[in-house]
Amino acid sequence: MEKKGGFFQRFLDTVERVGNRLPDPFILFVMLAVLMIILSWIFSLFNASVVHPGTGEELPIQSLVSADGLQFILTTMLENFTGFAPLGLVLAMMLGIGLAEKVGLLDYAVRKTILKSPPALITYTVVFVGILGNLASDAAVVLIPPLAAFVFYKIDRHPLAGLAAGFAGAGAGFTANLFIAGTDVLLSGISTEAAAILDDTMVVTPVDNWFFNIVSVFVLTIVGGLVTTRFIEPRLGKYTGDAVEEADSDDLPNAKKGFINAAVAGTIYLGIIAIVLFLPNSPLRSEDGKIVPSPFLDGIVPILLIFFIIIGVAFGMTVGKIKSGKDVSHYMSESIKDMSTYIVMVFAIAQFIAYFNWSNLGIWLAVNGSEFLTNINFTGMGLIVGYILFTALLNFLITSGSAKWAIEAPIFIPMFMQLGYHPAFTQVAYRVADSSTNILTPLFPYMVIILSFMKRYDKKANIGTYMSLMLPYSIAFLVTWIILIFIFYFGGIPFGPGITPHL
Repeated sequence: MEKKGGFFQRFLDTVERVGNRLPDPFILFVMLAVLMIILSWIFSLFNASVVHPGTGEELPIQSLVSADGLQFILTTMLENFTGFAPLGLVLAMMLGIGLAEKVGLLDYAVRKTILKSPPALITYTVVFVGILGNLASDAAVVLIPPLAAFVFYKIDRHPLAGLAAGFAGAGAGFTANLFIAGTDVLLSGISTEAAAILDDTMVVTPVDNWFFNIVSVFVLTIVGGLVTTRFIEPRLGKYTGDAVEEADSDDLPNAKKGFINAAVAGTIYLGIIAIVLFLPNSPLRSEDGKIVPSPFLDGIVPILLIFFIIIGVAFGMTVGKIKSGKDVSHYMSESIKDMSTYIVMVFAIAQFIAYFNWSNLGIWLAVNGSEFLTNINFTGMGLIVGYILFTALLNFLITSGSAKWAIEAPIFIPMFMQLGYHPAFTQVAYRVADSSTNILTPLFPYMVIILSFMKRYDKKANIGTYMSLMLPYSIAFLVTWIILIFIFYFGGIPFGPGITPHL
């Protein structure tokens, strides 16, 4: 492996060395939770408070070193853990994916289908699919990276490069898509409410960023592919590990027939879902008949879980690996064992995030940071770039895109409207900043999932390894998106139907 190839590679080596000297992720988040307790106490001594820009309510910084704080720590500890939203999603998805993997279906599918694709296109396909995966919301972050690692492993490329490419697309490229997704609906609703502060007739629709998002998909696919092949893979070198055991699906009787049966079963299942979805007054659509948002999208994880169980059982029964329900339970249990490291880390990270939110430190930092940016007195695109960088940094403290936008929108949308900028344009600036740095912040709940997957292929992988892999994608996506905004802005290209930067 070449370790000298330029300043940036040496910088990544330094990031990896320093990062890997940090404590184990579980201990690190325990330490961060303790830090939150101390900071909340210090801020409360000075009676710090903040006015929520959305509600106008004055929120004091609540000390965790108090009677109320102690009660919160003790009475919510289990709730913080079991109520941690990604926990159920991840474990549920791994029940289905793990079953399909353990019976040999995924291995056979990779050998017979994906491996026949032109090798030069696989990297770009992984990033492209990852970006489009946000239609399945957070499920894409759980599903795509491990499958991408598996594909790379099978074609004798470094599996961590595949993992990184898949996670970059699903995580950093989250806001882009060829279709209107739930993110568009959610953010546009908040933007409309914020715009009403100055103009109650202003409406931001879910399609107002659509043209920009479509172009972003193809541009980021190319950028993500180039980062993988030009930076990540040369740095990782040839994979020589043996952490992943070769599946024996080629030696299984009726493997080809099992794959066909799985495909038929999966197609029938998806056909039934499609029929129900498009029935008049379908229970899978919203009350007004829409698919975005709808119970269908809200229930996409259970739908995918059942899909993987169906195809896994069909394949397993055909090849003789599943003879009874006990075998199904056994393979699912084995897949959950692989996630034990993730479950342990979730306990610590859930406490830290809960303390951060309860103390109101997150809102305090967001509002005061916003006021500072306002006082910088930038004009024109300098202000927009400054706002993008501010939001990108704020993402290290508040990872929920909707919650952060609910805080920022009432501040920045009216401010930028007074400067003549359309709320949908401000929303674009927010989205690219929020999306591109998702994969870097330790608060991003799926970071621990990727770390768990990394350890399957490299037992020594730690936070430093993770950061050195994902940093190039985050920087490349952010810079690319800023350039793309400039192209749309100065080229007079609409960001959506009829949407230009200025009112």
